[in-house]
Amino acid sequence: MGFMDDAKETAKAVGEKLKDSWDDTTDRVNDKVDEMKADAEVRKAEAERDSVKTRNDIKEDLRDN
Repeated sequence: MGFMDDAKETAKAVGEKLKDSWDDTTDRVNDKVDEMKADAEVRKAEAERDSVKTRNDIKEDLRDN
């Protein structure tokens, strides 16, 4: 019976280790997705800022003429 108990304990420990590894990997993937979303939002905001600046520069040039 001791061998079976050891095998069960070993299998349980391996299962817990795999679950912990899976949870860590899932967290890392979610962190990366969040980072990529934030980068996309920054790029969008910068593009909008540049667009507004260009539009304002054009308006200012038209006022001067």
